[in-house]
Amino acid sequence: MYHSVGDRSDDPYRITVTPDRLEAQLRWLRRRGLRGVPVAELLAARARGDGGDLVGLTFDDGYADFVEHALPCLRRWGCGATLFVLPGRLAGDNAWDPLGPRKPLLSADGIRHAAAEGVEIGSHGLTHVDLTTADDAVLTAETAGSRALLAELTGAPVTGFCYPYGTVDARAADAVRAAGYTYACAIDPGPLTGPYALPRVHVGQRDTSVRLLLKTRLHRLRRRASAGV
Repeated sequence: MYHSVGDRSDDPYRITVTPDRLEAQLRWLRRRGLRGVPVAELLAARARGDGGDLVGLTFDDGYADFVEHALPCLRRWGCGATLFVLPGRLAGDNAWDPLGPRKPLLSADGIRHAAAEGVEIGSHGLTHVDLTTADDAVLTAETAGSRALLAELTGAPVTGFCYPYGTVDARAADAVRAAGYTYACAIDPGPLTGPYALPRVHVGQRDTSVRLLLKTRLHRLRRRASAGV
């Protein structure tokens, strides 16, 4: 789970990695015989009984620096990714982060450019709200509404969703399923773990090769698949 790739001189939430750090992390994956791919590709491979050499790479929020910094790095290392964007904040900024610097988000053209480069475009909701506290109307707009807007924007089906803040409960997961998505990403969903609450590992600037190895092993131990969603 990545967010922004660029300048991290002011990064109170630790959501940013530098291009050089991303480069080193992707190099580490490739040297271990692993390849970063979109989540949809990873899930399809797992359904066939394959994919042991694949790692799902996700970038949340749809920051404009994805096209400038992350995409060239992914291409150099032969990796793909899923980019979760906010169609209700096109060309806006991360206004939901009260402490951090304002970071620009991708425009419609930027999202279409990423899609044309083979990046999977998924929804991060409409405007980045906590779905576990949303009323029914907001929940529908953030799930079904955002999916319809992104499908119109990209001209392709949108199958993946990512819960803002990583927060999910059964009601939110049911809304995502009802909206027509085939999977959804969380962070550490506990007993809800399943196709509509996939666990992920945060990757940040401090994650060197040793930390990545530890996170890989701990992820397998702490986040086992379970019945639920």
